[in-house]
Amino acid sequence: MGIALLGYGTVGSEVLRLMTENSEALEHRIEGPFELKGVAVSDASKPREGVDPELITEDARSLVLRDDVDVVVEVIGGIDYPRELVLSALNAGKSVVTANKALVAAHADELAAAADANNVDLFYEAAVAAAIPVVNMLRRSLAGDQIRRISGIVNGTTNFILDAMDATGADYEAALAEATRLGYAEADPTADVEGHDAASKAAILASMGFYTRVRFSDVSCEGITGVTAEDIEAAKAAGDTIKLLAICEKITGEDGTVSVSARVHPTLVPREHPLASVSGSYNAVFVEAEGAGDLMFYGNGAGGAPTASAVLGDVVGAARNKYLGGHAPKDLTYADLPIADPGDVPTRYHIDLRVHDRVGVLADLARTCASRGISLRTVRQEEGYEVDGHEAARLILVTHTAREHDLADFVADLKAHDDVLAVKSVIRLAE
Repeated sequence: MGIALLGYGTVGSEVLRLMTENSEALEHRIEGPFELKGVAVSDASKPREGVDPELITEDARSLVLRDDVDVVVEVIGGIDYPRELVLSALNAGKSVVTANKALVAAHADELAAAADANNVDLFYEAAVAAAIPVVNMLRRSLAGDQIRRISGIVNGTTNFILDAMDATGADYEAALAEATRLGYAEADPTADVEGHDAASKAAILASMGFYTRVRFSDVSCEGITGVTAEDIEAAKAAGDTIKLLAICEKITGEDGTVSVSARVHPTLVPREHPLASVSGSYNAVFVEAEGAGDLMFYGNGAGGAPTASAVLGDVVGAARNKYLGGHAPKDLTYADLPIADPGDVPTRYHIDLRVHDRVGVLADLARTCASRGISLRTVRQEEGYEVDGHEAARLILVTHTAREHDLADFVADLKAHDDVLAVKSVIRLAE
């Protein structure tokens, strides 16, 4: 069984290390011998420990098309170039294992069709939460159930930052600097802190859970850059913590139409909820199913070794299928449910305001609330603030569940209200 490895960075080097150290056990699990046929890199002149220089090549396209290659492992990252290589491999009858969540989220339809047409496997367990087996759980273990909702912490960088802010009282910039110093955040953390990485994973989870193709562009996304130390303290006062959640669920409209919603945003989570206890860079995915009930999958969701573990699990499956002359069940999108309008998704808001400190303000704001059909669950007022020389009070409003569109309009009304000096933050609450 010939294996081609595309990429030799943090994940690729760990894949080769584990493959070498565990070769005897892997052969038993695959039920046949395997051999690494080549490692594709961008610059072959760089020294690379742990790999035979004879295996190194810059010609990834030729490597995936070699007759002695049966399974291609893609751990390059990015979208366009890996897409070309993966499609070439699939169309040449090679099974593919990838850890590339951005590629899968953007082009799953095309890649799955190529795999099906050529009777080969396309596996991507490592694309979501590294070693946590959520993809295969949805694809196989819960295939006989009906999933209602999938929610989770699927980005370790943002969870580390928010956890540090909660534990130490640090502001966002200080927590990001510490995450960068410790290696949890990249030099350019945009994909993580703006929620794009989590959105790619949400697209994959929603597609698998609801048998409907959900793309990255279908996921509404908001990052954590606007979360302040003051927001964290307000969450604590309410018995909550703030997590960046990916939330995928079925939405039933007033007319009975069922659609799929996938979204990523900072969320207030009650401290008694299992997701609230996920600390540091760890990930967790919480699944609500009709038959199985509530399930949580927790573990190290990033890093070279955990990701390589998931990659090799898929390699074993793909290679074994090759030996046995078959392939795994294809990705199913038979339900083909519509994607929900983000404005129609039900949610709750936690709104932090600064208002003129005078009699009657709260009554005026309550009328504004009622005009939008919004009801308030709780109101908390604190005095002793000042905004631009004005005596101010702090109001924290927590709404009952309403449509996102109506809540957003309510916030717009608040910003335009004469007595509202500032809308400091708006954070959604977990249902």
